[in-house]
Amino acid sequence: MNNRLFAIGDIHGCFGSFKELIERKIQLQKNDKLILLGDYIDRGDKSKEVVDFIIKLLEEGYDLVPLLGNHEAMLLDAHKNKEHISKWILNGGSETLKSFKIHSLKDIEFKYLKFFKELRYYYLFGEFLFVHAGFNDNIVNPFEDKYSMLWNCKEFYSNPILINKTIVHGHCPITVSKCEDRIVSKLNSINIDTGCVFKSRDDYGVLTAFECNANRIVIV
Repeated sequence: MNNRLFAIGDIHGCFGSFKELIERKIQLQKNDKLILLGDYIDRGDKSKEVVDFIIKLLEEGYDLVPLLGNHEAMLLDAHKNKEHISKWILNGGSETLKSFKIHSLKDIEFKYLKFFKELRYYYLFGEFLFVHAGFNDNIVNPFEDKYSMLWNCKEFYSNPILINKTIVHGHCPITVSKCEDRIVSKLNSINIDTGCVFKSRDDYGVLTAFECNANRIVIV
């Protein structure tokens, strides 16, 4: 069996969808590689379950590469400096506190802080470049701008370092049909954040996995 390469977009505490996608839809195997594009927490009501499931898969020896999203970065900023707490809370942090059954970030277990602090900003594998949001196209080395990797999405890239790569990212919610269009068109920037947490919006509200080499998506 050929090794498969998957990426999964923003999960935002949607544990049921995430578990179903992994166990039933793509039926993840130990010889598959799975890149998670960040934003595991906030907004949805099961952030802790999502993080616990990722940690469990890593401990069981699955080939997972979890990336840093802007929501994990906001949590880390809030933990380090209380001036950042209100920004995180406004962006769904209160749901994360409830999920972890804590009232303050100072009460979060060390193993979770360690997990968040060790997340990578991007991951390069073959022709694919995985990142939470995007890259700064206007500087010589786009890997130097960490802010853009967490916050700035782009639909097209012209930087010589990026132009021959397929950039797979999340962060900016799009409809399932727009996601499919970009994959069919084989563009060099593929957004797979289909707004899992936005269940009430038409053509959003699903969690998407992109099977990179097969150029297809699987949704829950």
